[in-house]
Amino acid sequence: MEFHREALEIVLAAGRELTGRRGADHIKEKGHTDYVTEVDVRVQQFIFRELSKIDPGAQFLGEEKDNSGVDMNGRVWILDPVDGTTNFIHDFQHSVVSLACSERGRITSGIVYDPYRRECFEAQEGWGAFLNKRPVSVSKAAELSQCLIAVGTSPGHRERADESFRKMRAVYDRCQDIRRVGSAALELCYVACGRLDGFFEERLKLWDYGAAGLILREAGGWIQADERQVAAGTPGIREELLGIVWDEMDRELYSGKRERM
Repeated sequence: MEFHREALEIVLAAGRELTGRRGADHIKEKGHTDYVTEVDVRVQQFIFRELSKIDPGAQFLGEEKDNSGVDMNGRVWILDPVDGTTNFIHDFQHSVVSLACSERGRITSGIVYDPYRRECFEAQEGWGAFLNKRPVSVSKAAELSQCLIAVGTSPGHRERADESFRKMRAVYDRCQDIRRVGSAALELCYVACGRLDGFFEERLKLWDYGAAGLILREAGGWIQADERQVAAGTPGIREELLGIVWDEMDRELYSGKRERM
């Protein structure tokens, strides 16, 4: 994919802003349990400014901007400057920079960088998935009883807590254990490299899972996503996991279809 290498260098440079933490205590509340720091804004501004130099015809979709005029039929860079902002505020060092490129509505490039561990996950459509330039693939887990599953609590939608925790309990009862890292992009990448076997969370946005979703698919996994929920994992647990966590409305919508992004 054009510009992938240049975009990778921009993301790596931006990662220093997370570890430096300058402005981490300058916090604005966007909504209940939904925060933005000075670092989120500065990283987004830096990445979009540098991308505009190498790809002046592109559009930009980001968590910390008005996206109402973005036409997804063109080329769009999709950014979460700090995925795991609550983690970042507390210096719980599991936050990443997540950048994807969409062309005509299809994700073709994805980069997720964890600056604390200096781990860079990346993929281009059709070229496989990599962690620090080494190929990665999902685990061979074939049923939930073999799995470590990551879950999201959707803290911005606490009206859904009873249903979300019901699903978590149902999965917990059938898997080896569950984990909550607090960054959907990082958790999806951990599924891609075999550290986790599956993931699900409600009410995510495209910038939360776009880049990591491509990385996961290129690593041999699957992801099913819409505006209500996201589920992902190894091929062997797809039907079992979806049977528990996917809402009836979504099962009807996706019946007989492949995942789409």
